[in-house]
Amino acid sequence: MAMAAEKPLTIAWQTTVEPSKKPQADGVFEKAIGPIQWRKFDSGADVIAAMASGDVQIGYVGSSPLAAATARKLPVQAFLIVGLIGDAEALVVRKDGGVLKPADLVGKKIAVPYVSTTHYSLLAALKHWGVDPKSLSVLNLRPPEIAAAWARGDIDAAYIWDPALGKIKPTARVLATSADVATWGAPTFDAWIVRRDYAEAHPEAVLAFTRTIGAAYAAYRADPAGWSAASAAAIARITGAPAADVPQLLTGYRFPLLVEQARTELLGGGTAKAVADTAAFLKAQGKVPTVASDYAPFVTTRFVVDAAK
Repeated sequence: MAMAAEKPLTIAWQTTVEPSKKPQADGVFEKAIGPIQWRKFDSGADVIAAMASGDVQIGYVGSSPLAAATARKLPVQAFLIVGLIGDAEALVVRKDGGVLKPADLVGKKIAVPYVSTTHYSLLAALKHWGVDPKSLSVLNLRPPEIAAAWARGDIDAAYIWDPALGKIKPTARVLATSADVATWGAPTFDAWIVRRDYAEAHPEAVLAFTRTIGAAYAAYRADPAGWSAASAAAIARITGAPAADVPQLLTGYRFPLLVEQARTELLGGGTAKAVADTAAFLKAQGKVPTVASDYAPFVTTRFVVDAAK
């Protein structure tokens, strides 16, 4: 039964291919919550800006934008982990661009959305390889702009996610994925965050939202191949990714069940630590001005615990 609200809930979403796009495409969230205004964004940094202004109450962001938000002391909390990023994000170079090893990136033009998980992963990869970021040209472009710049031949490399990643892969070679970067000590994840004032005023809506996503994750985890094949058309319709690619794209993440979300590895402790580590790295890179003394207030297990009951 839909819940009454004085005004529609505004949700910031991105085109990442993941299980909750199926209930989004099918209107399941509206049936559980009530009227929703879905606003599509191309980067987590834009989502954070919209949430800071109060225009958006719930938003989809990566761990790096979340860390940037905590540096600004924004009144938000991560309440649901979307997935741990693996091969879903990658640093790719042109097949004919002469980049055969990391050192060959020097002097090249690399596009990445600033303050995104891929920006963080790019900086972490360059540090791991001993390549000075100042020795190359890093361009701040959103995913659609990256795909267009790649098609024009304006850039030599890009660190990006699908569906833009899929569009440029045919003429690209993968130099590293976020799964690789995670093994080098810089894991990334995507999460749903909520403004604290909205969560306090409308906990039932946030809970219904969490349950809806939890059900989609459980269905996918129970039969990944069968579920993704049956849901491909709906996910493709809303994300713009080719339906034939959806099953493979879903394997680029690890989607945690609700009962797993509250454990110490994730919202129960690990998420706050990962955000703290990300913020510390970004501060060292000069990307954020400060780090918080405690990141626990920016994470809550409240809704996944209640939704799992």
